[in-house]
Amino acid sequence: MSNRLQPRKLLKLGLRLALLAILGLLLVNGWVRWATADYRFADVASIPSQPVAIVFGAGIRYNQPSAALRERLDGAIQLYQAGRVQHLLMSGDNSQTNYDEVSVMRDYAIAHGIPASAITRDYAGFSTYETCYRAKAIFGVNQAILVTQDYHLPRAIYTCRELGVAAIGLSIPDWNFKPEQSTTYYPPATQIRYTTREWLARCKALFEVHISQPQPTFLGPAVGLGEIASTQK
Repeated sequence: MSNRLQPRKLLKLGLRLALLAILGLLLVNGWVRWATADYRFADVASIPSQPVAIVFGAGIRYNQPSAALRERLDGAIQLYQAGRVQHLLMSGDNSQTNYDEVSVMRDYAIAHGIPASAITRDYAGFSTYETCYRAKAIFGVNQAILVTQDYHLPRAIYTCRELGVAAIGLSIPDWNFKPEQSTTYYPPATQIRYTTREWLARCKALFEVHISQPQPTFLGPAVGLGEIASTQK
């Protein structure tokens, strides 16, 4: 009799653990969105000025920004042109000699009227955590506007603020906005994949900033970007 009941007990235990995991996932994601709600802005006109805008990489192809990255860059360019920031920190992946995400980002901004002197490249922004960590530790950024899509922005703000950067954020339109507000089309399957990945990434973010606190892949000498940007006009 006991052998027959064992699979049922294991099934019940598995279901309880699964429910706890789902509940934990919902709580973490709700907390990250709630904790960052006052720091997220939907348009350039309403966002307070800050010395620096941090632009998160989102992939390149044939040495051109991806559609999502192009929208992030356009948002950063608008911030600069509106006088909301004085400097742009481009953070992305340059882990291979034939993949230089941040130089593509810089070249796009320059082609759209941003002076090269107002752009700094972070070649080792391999993740949201590493971008935020390096912004503070390497570039001396204490305050910034983060520029990324709406689905990613809560995690980015939460991570940066926990790592010592008083960050606010500009929400770049995605599927959470009206269709006419985003020029990038996100198929339903992509929306589900990005949302699922982001929910899990928020759990990882809380673990990193509150428990494991890893150092980024690369560190280096301080550049003092925060001081440079704050004195530029």
